[in-house]
Amino acid sequence: MSLNLSWLDDFFALVASGNFSRAAEERHMTQPAFSRRIRALEEWLGTELFDRSSQPARLTAAGEWFRDAAHDLMARVARVPGEARAVAEARSTALRFAATHALSFTFLTGWLQGIESRTTVGSITLVSDVFARCEAMLLESQVQFVMSHSHPQASSELVVQGFPFVRVGSDLLIPVSAPDATGRPRHALADAAGACGVVLRTFGQMEVDEIANAAGNLERELNGTGRLLLRYSGTENLARVMIEGKEQNTIERQADDLAAVIQTALG
Repeated sequence: MSLNLSWLDDFFALVASGNFSRAAEERHMTQPAFSRRIRALEEWLGTELFDRSSQPARLTAAGEWFRDAAHDLMARVARVPGEARAVAEARSTALRFAATHALSFTFLTGWLQGIESRTTVGSITLVSDVFARCEAMLLESQVQFVMSHSHPQASSELVVQGFPFVRVGSDLLIPVSAPDATGRPRHALADAAGACGVVLRTFGQMEVDEIANAAGNLERELNGTGRLLLRYSGTENLARVMIEGKEQNTIERQADDLAAVIQTALG
């Protein structure tokens, strides 16, 4: 007789409940069928695992030992697919990346091109998906690298499990309020610094020195009392400017000044 791995799930269900009927219901089968599966496991081992004379059913000495052994066995089985893929990967030169949609469009391609200009990378496979799916693919060894945003206050399973990581860039994510018909914020935003307004402008896409210089001058003018975000869209031909500061009139003027530079640079 060979071991049926699903018997281990039956075993742990009975350990948890101590009742054959409840464990059978949890395993979605009849109580007689469940009892036969537990008996088959015991016959495979050659010893009884449960003392059926007591209620709830209790583990025998052999059952106590097998509980730890079964845990180890299930953990080993769970690692087998990943280890098999690791062996296959060792014979393959292809690199498999998973990246969030935003970074796939706006960052990863250029970053990889920069690496390829300095060394030979070989073939690359990229999967673009939401972060939760990218995380799952790395945990399941379906990809070798994940490119995503991260923050010290936003933990993930990859961090919990000790996956090594390296910072390859930075980004600034800021909540914004959509403008109303007059261009003023629909909703007031305030933070610890006392910021009271946000202005958003959208323009055609093009990154040139004039725009970068103007943005740098504006950040120096803000001098820590507000924030500027200049973002090029990865899916549209757009550049978005967002300014947050204490004085609504001031940030509207700053947004208009930067808008004029962008519009001039774009011709």
